[in-house]
Amino acid sequence: MRRVLVFGASSAIAAEVIGLWAARGDLLHLVARDPLKLAAVAARCHGAVGVSTAVADLCDLGRAADLVADGVAALGGGVDLVLVAHGELGDQQRSEHDFAEADRILRTNLTSVIALLVPVANQLESQRSGALAVMTSVAGERGRPRNYTYGAAKGALNLYLQGLRSRLYPAGVQVTTLKLGPVDTPMTATHAKNALFASPTRVARDIARAIDRGAGEVFVPWYWALVMAVVRGTPEPLFQRLRALSGR
Repeated sequence: MRRVLVFGASSAIAAEVIGLWAARGDLLHLVARDPLKLAAVAARCHGAVGVSTAVADLCDLGRAADLVADGVAALGGGVDLVLVAHGELGDQQRSEHDFAEADRILRTNLTSVIALLVPVANQLESQRSGALAVMTSVAGERGRPRNYTYGAAKGALNLYLQGLRSRLYPAGVQVTTLKLGPVDTPMTATHAKNALFASPTRVARDIARAIDRGAGEVFVPWYWALVMAVVRGTPEPLFQRLRALSGR
């Protein structure tokens, strides 16, 4: 049995991952903003040793340390695995003209995550054990006109997690960066779908396997490692001419 703390537990992907962990008999503490969605996820946790929940706006930065402390207490005073899964695409074109929207995207996808990671890292370091996994995005691999504000947040988060992984290594703490490609969820409901979109069920299995094997950085699904190698390696003058890469 593992003691598992999940932030952003009501997202479609997190809900699928939680279901897998519940079936393994883990003890779960789930945190999310929407009480109805959170209750629905908790109700699906068949097989879990126990499930507790907390409703919170994770963008309320002043509550982050208390949410972590309360989660650890609900799990009996320690934690074996933390998953941070919240995020939002936001409105890219609005963010280009309205700083409030840019700030909201950065707060949701970067600042609010770091607000949780500071107390989580301190807890795991003091235990000298445990694992931390954070969902980021392939959007953080290169700035593209269609989502560069969101991508900037995810790219900065990837860099933060690199440093955190090396900091916590001597304490025996695992840090996994989950670089997700597009997934067919409510967050992408208005997006035209193509063959590269994955299902939440497939992505959840990949996430669970990556954490189990102690991966540092992993693309989910795996084929995004190949796609993003091409995207990153394309010289900028050519990149700007290829509408498939630089278009809206």
